[in-house]
Amino acid sequence: MQQGGGLEMIVILAVFGLIFYFMIYRPQAKRQKQQRDLLSNLAKGDEVLTNGGLIGRITKVSAENENIVIALNDTTEVVISRNYVVAVLPKGQMKALS
Repeated sequence: MQQGGGLEMIVILAVFGLIFYFMIYRPQAKRQKQQRDLLSNLAKGDEVLTNGGLIGRITKVSAENENIVIALNDTTEVVISRNYVVAVLPKGQMKALS
């Protein structure tokens, strides 16, 4: 039997902890921060992609609740939760897709 294996075990656990931090926790925290920033910077006129695959232009942003109104085309508007916005598209993207 080997004596003094406790220190080696601590070093191995520390290495696995660092791998976990840099490979899993840190990238996930970075993505969450980017999503929070994206949602807080939504403004009228932004073209957005929703979690359900809808692409529309924001026509109204409500400050008191978490809902926004997006226009899918000239006649159709949808009220969605701000949390369902996945990405802000470049200006003119809706015209290019239709």
